[in-house]
Amino acid sequence: MRFNLRHRVLIILAGFVLITFLLGLILVWYTFRIEGLIASITEKDLSAFHQAEALENALMKQKGLVSYFILDGNPDWLDQQQDLRRGFLDQLARIRVASETAIQSQILDEIEAEYGQYIAKKDRAVALFRHGNATDGAVEHRDAHAHFESLMRLCERFKQFHTDRILSAKAESHAQAQRLRVLALAAITVSASLTLLLAFVFVYQILEPLRRLTVEAHRDGEPARAEDEVKTLSRRVRVLLHDVDHTQSELEKSRESLAQVEKMALVGKLAASMAHSIRNPFTSVQMRLFSLSRSLDLDDVQKEDLEVISAEIRHIDTIVQNFLEFSRPPKLKMQNSSPSSVVDAALRLLRYRLKSYEVTVTVNRPIPLPIARIDTEQLKEVVVNLIVNACEAMPPGGSIGIEERTDHHPHLGPAAVIVVRDNGPGIPMHLRDKIFQPFFSTKEQGTGLGLSIAQRIITEHGGRLEMEPSEGRGAAFTIVLPCQEPTHELDPDH
Repeated sequence: MRFNLRHRVLIILAGFVLITFLLGLILVWYTFRIEGLIASITEKDLSAFHQAEALENALMKQKGLVSYFILDGNPDWLDQQQDLRRGFLDQLARIRVASETAIQSQILDEIEAEYGQYIAKKDRAVALFRHGNATDGAVEHRDAHAHFESLMRLCERFKQFHTDRILSAKAESHAQAQRLRVLALAAITVSASLTLLLAFVFVYQILEPLRRLTVEAHRDGEPARAEDEVKTLSRRVRVLLHDVDHTQSELEKSRESLAQVEKMALVGKLAASMAHSIRNPFTSVQMRLFSLSRSLDLDDVQKEDLEVISAEIRHIDTIVQNFLEFSRPPKLKMQNSSPSSVVDAALRLLRYRLKSYEVTVTVNRPIPLPIARIDTEQLKEVVVNLIVNACEAMPPGGSIGIEERTDHHPHLGPAAVIVVRDNGPGIPMHLRDKIFQPFFSTKEQGTGLGLSIAQRIITEHGGRLEMEPSEGRGAAFTIVLPCQEPTHELDPDH
């Protein structure tokens, strides 16, 4: 079964964690085990060992007190001997209570029996010495000494039993330590092997492919940097994704441009084939209507009908003219001029129309805009189109604000900016992508070519025409034109 890179790394890391966890558990268990052994030795075997030594000392003292009595006959030695006997028996009883094994109980039974015979011999020897029978007393005293030697051997045997247990615990602890050392060495070996395996996986299956990808992603002309391959690859992947997004955006623009070109070609063919056929008859009709209005004596209703007919003919002529302008745009006649002068010319041209719409126009111009390469007539057509659209979108009594400023555009550099803003109903957000499309119009009698022609004129100037959709709060169109010089060098006299 083959594992992918992610699974192999996770398995190795899981091995590290498992070994560390098990080794930690073993160490914790061993510490508790050692602690138990030490407690067992300290609390039981050492205590029993010391108690056996206390029994030996008590026997030695009892033997000495009897010898002192035989030498000087002082009865006080016998009184002290009785106290030592009671202490010996109490000590023996405590040891018996703490005993845990059958061997301990057996040795204690033998000590107790031998001690009874030893006391009996001692008492007879003391009684014989008191009655002046020193010969028989000495014989009993020698027999008591034999029992004393037997008691000392039993106490030594009891001590040896606990000594053997202490040594056994020590040997067991040493053996466990040996096993732990072997286990630790094995864990170290396995950990080292896993470390080498993980290093191999990282170097040859992660870092080396990353290095190759970094080399392959290196761009000509990009400075080489001695840094981490992952960081370098991450930066270049981000650049690549940015390039992909940029390419996708350019592709979408190309598709839109292609669709626009196709529409323009279609409109061009239609306009070329129909323009003269439509305009010439309507021109004749318009001239005859003008002649009839002069020659005939018409009443008010008839005059109104002729005016409506003439207005509709002019409207048709305007539509045909827009088709012609859209299909065959004139070449720009570029000259050095300030866009501010174009705004003033457009406002002079629309002075009477603005009065008829009852619209107030305010111009916010801290200083005139800098000189730019523009076609004044074409740019004036754009400004006029935006102002007329604003007038038609607002009810009587509306207001239009024109703001002029210089700015540094991220794509165009130093730029002259003209913002035309009205307080009408605004343009809904969902129409943002359609408002500049040819033949799209929100007006009942609109051709849908005005904003499209305006955008094309600004684009041919190397600038941008942008819209700020703000439904219910008016609409704003921004004209951005590249300047000849940077904004910080502009001459305010222009």
